[in-house]
Amino acid sequence: MAPTIENILDESIQLELNLARLYTLLNDRFPEDEDFWWQLAMEERSHAALLQQEKKQPQPRLSIPENLLAKDFEALRANNALIVGETERFASASCSRGEAFALALKIEMAAGEAHFQEFMESGDGSLAADIFRQLASEDQNHARRLRDYMKENGITAV
Repeated sequence: MAPTIENILDESIQLELNLARLYTLLNDRFPEDEDFWWQLAMEERSHAALLQQEKKQPQPRLSIPENLLAKDFEALRANNALIVGETERFASASCSRGEAFALALKIEMAAGEAHFQEFMESGDGSLAADIFRQLASEDQNHARRLRDYMKENGITAV
């Protein structure tokens, strides 16, 4: 059975909430970077709220081409599994600051791909395209901010 827009929204909301949990954990683990991690966690919660608002809208909702649903749904599920597994690993074992930043950068790059990259580049002017363009842009912004912060603070990804 092909995923529905509700499945995509649910998985996307979960992705944003999982990222917020990971960044909150990193906020607690690395006091020297707590402001940075806290800001990212709050932004991820905001992304989840945006998607939750969209989910509450009456039908018809987002118009997403069917051929993108299954591929992106599997990417979202894989990203969620990665984030949950890494959050559990980081919660139970110590990790270096470099490992934390390397993981966040990897996830942000993957999350950007999961947000309907092809769909967003299609030129579609729909509400769906606008929402997912915004989320992908913010993911890329997070990746850039992670790189900049690492450079400014002499953090080497491990």
